[in-house]
Amino acid sequence: MLKNASALADKMRDMADQGPLPSNVSEMLKEAADKLEEKDKDLSVRVNTAGSLLDQISNDPNIKQHTRTEIWNLVSQVENLND
Repeated sequence: MLKNASALADKMRDMADQGPLPSNVSEMLKEAADKLEEKDKDLSVRVNTAGSLLDQISNDPNIKQHTRTEIWNLVSQVENLND
């Protein structure tokens, strides 16, 4: 699971760096990635924290629909880490 969490965190950072996103969205993506990789916390806590941040991003009215869809995809993948 740690490998998948790390891969998802990398994906979040790539998304934050790649496109024309509002700065607050980029910062929240990076924060979600950092939270997902906090080794001193239980996986379920990391998943819930990162998922919550991603959910906040998906509700931002300043992002494009395509970006929102990508965020929802990330939320789904993060939630699957708990399985």
